[in-house]
Amino acid sequence: MASPRTVTVVALSVALGLFFVFMGTIKLTPRLSKDAYSEMKRAYKSYVRALPLLKKMGINSILLRKSIGALEVACGIVMTLVPGRPKDVANFFLLLLVLAVLFFHQLVGDPLKRYAHALVFGILLTCRLLIARKPEDRSSEKKSSPPGNAGSDGNTEEQPSLYEKAPQGKMKLS
Repeated sequence: MASPRTVTVVALSVALGLFFVFMGTIKLTPRLSKDAYSEMKRAYKSYVRALPLLKKMGINSILLRKSIGALEVACGIVMTLVPGRPKDVANFFLLLLVLAVLFFHQLVGDPLKRYAHALVFGILLTCRLLIARKPEDRSSEKKSSPPGNAGSDGNTEEQPSLYEKAPQGKMKLS
């Protein structure tokens, strides 16, 4: 049976992957929602206007929107379907993208309700990455003594933990 940690990572990966595939597709095409697509076009125009450095670099609102959308779709597919380390790389790229989008929203002065979803999904991406990269819990493995602690007859004795060695009860102060 899969551990709760594995189930959590898989569930977050699939849910986040599907969300970013959906959001990236909305940025790329009006087929899913014409209203959302036109809203994305308007928002990205305001981002480019608020950051003139993008214009100087030759990045217009269409290129910015489509490149972010394509990256979201690609990373979302990896998060949903590809096993192993590539999920963590996709997670990292999506986290950077979410931070950039939060920066854009702050730059144009959007109210919190316009970018609350980005905050929530940024937190979920961070949690998924931390859970996935956390080392395996080894408390369930059998504790073995170091090889130098064998007794004269070859049997090993379990060493008490620091908590067991600590004095119990009240300390006498003089």
